[in-house]
Amino acid sequence: MTTWLITGCSSGLGHDLAQAVLERGHNAVITARHTDSMQDMVHAYPGKALAQTLDVTNAEQINAALQAAEAQFGTIDVLVNNAGYGYRSAIEEGEDADVTALFATNVFGPVSVMKAVLPGMRKRRSGIIVNVSSVAPRIASPGSGYYSASKLALEGISATLRKEVAPLGIKVMVVQPGAFRTDFAGRSLHGSTTTIADYDATVGPRRKAVDKTSGKELGNPVKAAHVLVDVITGEKLPDSLLLGSDAVTWATDAIKAELQEIEDWKTVSARTDFS
Repeated sequence: MTTWLITGCSSGLGHDLAQAVLERGHNAVITARHTDSMQDMVHAYPGKALAQTLDVTNAEQINAALQAAEAQFGTIDVLVNNAGYGYRSAIEEGEDADVTALFATNVFGPVSVMKAVLPGMRKRRSGIIVNVSSVAPRIASPGSGYYSASKLALEGISATLRKEVAPLGIKVMVVQPGAFRTDFAGRSLHGSTTTIADYDATVGPRRKAVDKTSGKELGNPVKAAHVLVDVITGEKLPDSLLLGSDAVTWATDAIKAELQEIEDWKTVSARTDFS
């Protein structure tokens, strides 16, 4: 039995992951900005589920949630940084305040939560940190530039942290979901109010106001939650895990194209070496 701290549990993958963790007999600190939708789990798993109000951009709430978790369970064995949201706009259309808020939630918030749990994990020389990213940085879809950049930043931090904490017995994994049937493309999706007609052909079909994909995604978040519990509690943890057959296809195609371009241009690239 382990104790998990999961952010963004009010709905979607976070809610389903919390449910799966509790069903498997683990303790779960389930957090979100609003805890109303999590009370069913608290009542169903008394003493095992602890709901805490947590906006990952709020340092005081992070510290309070961690203190409450340690008071009830003693340690945090697994941190899952799941809280985050999408943002659609052309790069030129992106509004500064919106982009700043996006990075605060998708990058700096998870970093703050990691920094809060790491002292305890270092002391025990054990722990797992799971950062939920997306397949989006691999495919660079028009309109998702800022969102992709926020997730790419989180992946870069995760990759470096993995090497820094490996000698301390701590593991770090990135999760890269494809399209899942959650609120991500619906209620949770934000978009710029500024629109520029020249981007109607590329970004237009994916703008929040016209996106019709919500509720039609291939991925099942309940199945994803159980897959994550299986992997995280298994003997071997991958550095990154794609979720969904669509994510596998998109990532494979993108990597093949990148490798081909490296091959095509390797002679030019090598011209910069000292002779």
